[in-house]
Amino acid sequence: MLGVCVGTMALVIVLSVFNGLEAFQKNLFKSFDADLKVSAVQGKNFVCNQAFLQRIQAIKGIGSITQVIQESALIRYKDAQMVVTLKGVDENFLKQQRLKESIIEGDMALKNQGINFAIVGSGIAFTLGIDVDAFFVPLEVWYPHNTHSKTLDLHAANAFNRLNITPIGVFAIEQEYDNNFVFVPLDFAQELLEYGDKRTSLEIQVPVPQQIPVVQEALQQALGKDFLVQNQDEQHASLLRAIKIEKLFVFLTLSFIIGIASFNIFFSLSMLAIEKKADVKTLFAMGAPVRMIKQIFLFEGAIVAFGGAIVGLGIGFLICWLQQTFGFISMGIVGSLVDAYPVEMHFSDFFFTAIVVIIMTLLASYFPAQRAIAAKN
Repeated sequence: MLGVCVGTMALVIVLSVFNGLEAFQKNLFKSFDADLKVSAVQGKNFVCNQAFLQRIQAIKGIGSITQVIQESALIRYKDAQMVVTLKGVDENFLKQQRLKESIIEGDMALKNQGINFAIVGSGIAFTLGIDVDAFFVPLEVWYPHNTHSKTLDLHAANAFNRLNITPIGVFAIEQEYDNNFVFVPLDFAQELLEYGDKRTSLEIQVPVPQQIPVVQEALQQALGKDFLVQNQDEQHASLLRAIKIEKLFVFLTLSFIIGIASFNIFFSLSMLAIEKKADVKTLFAMGAPVRMIKQIFLFEGAIVAFGGAIVGLGIGFLICWLQQTFGFISMGIVGSLVDAYPVEMHFSDFFFTAIVVIIMTLLASYFPAQRAIAAKN
């Protein structure tokens, strides 16, 4: 019973931790990604004129629309340089307040009195030594001129477009974003990258979260098969799929360990059937039916299964609740957004864990029960 209890407890705790990690990742996405993202199925950009925007805005349930131009570019600050993902966004991006809780230094602004500002990730700011208080030290942004050409003459005077911008804020969300992204005004990116009326994506906010699936379906029908409309989970489908697959394999692995623990039940009941062989014959001689003898051994296995499963589920629930409430176990990562391991309990995990444990232990009890019946002969 103790072996079943420990296996059940471990399975519940590990599955709850995976749920917490998945929920943590989704919360990170919410602070960076829009509710819906529209992009081209083929190619990395599409023409976005006023008529196209009005056509999207006419769909019921859509809030604000942010036009996005996103490309890789080289940035230089003093004597340091690195390649980053430049993300040009319009004024609607700031109105959505998606970076409000993530600004750790400086201000959240993209333009003021005709001056362009950049909001950089904390990893980029650290690597380049960016000081947002040094207002007169610009951030140089470089991008190849005329990228439609098959060849690029690096020695030509006009090989690169170069524009200066003032870093005004630093954000910290997650390492993947902090080390790569720089937010700039849309017209700044438009001029540097020579995009004209083309956009790489549109980011759409839906005021009522419950309407996101409905709005997504309506938007996909309106735009047709040439455009891809993704919600937040679909924008990071690979990562979330990897977490689910890892959770599945952990479930199978720990279930296998519980299966090994159930062999204790098999051997103990088998020994009991041998030891009680004379008693079983006496019961048969007194008129006990075969079904009764089998039930005796099955019930003993069931007591172990249900007892171990219930106690294991209870202890697992208690440990997960304590971790959720008090966060006793730390992740041990300096600068992490969460101090303790995130835990989130789902009823389905408890249900399937109990089912697996009970089935395995009852199966382990079946063969000793059959051995006990053989004593009749």
